[in-house]
Amino acid sequence: MTKPRVLVVNNGTLSLPQLRRRFEDLGSETEAVDVKSVPSSLNGRYQAIVLSGTKVRAYDQDHYKPLTDLIFSSDVPVFGICGGMQIIAVSAGGRLAEGPQRVGGHEAQVDTTEPLFSHVKPTVTVFHRHTLYLQEAPEGFRSIGRSEHAPVEFLRSEDGRILGAQAHLEFRSDGREILRGFTELYS
Repeated sequence: MTKPRVLVVNNGTLSLPQLRRRFEDLGSETEAVDVKSVPSSLNGRYQAIVLSGTKVRAYDQDHYKPLTDLIFSSDVPVFGICGGMQIIAVSAGGRLAEGPQRVGGHEAQVDTTEPLFSHVKPTVTVFHRHTLYLQEAPEGFRSIGRSEHAPVEFLRSEDGRILGAQAHLEFRSDGREILRGFTELYS
């Protein structure tokens, strides 16, 4: 049986090895590219796209245009992690706001009717390392998880193909189980 392939877009995260390892441990092959090397189309080569976190550049829509064009024109599941979710949200008209700095494990409440959360309880503890927060889901998306400081901890497009997490899911066991739910969308 052929393993599914995931295109991991490195937006400058320090935890790229951990993110790739999580998907590989869950049975997928990964290929990492930086945002400047994103292909214009997938040509059936990948079954999913994952966007890593970034260093506060989510508003740089010109920089991310090739990536967001690929995300919105492809037909595979997409998952934005931390800054990756922010890139998706901003490109869809969302706005970010400064908030308290969160580093470490923080609780979030999730909608367990969503396939993404099929392996976790309604309250998860996930790893955060940021100060920017999405204030509301942009048009065409909805919040499927929230926390004390973030009304949109998790995001889903109306068609269910594009997902996002404010947290770094490559850390902590609840994050790993959420990634497991994502892999089941394309495996």
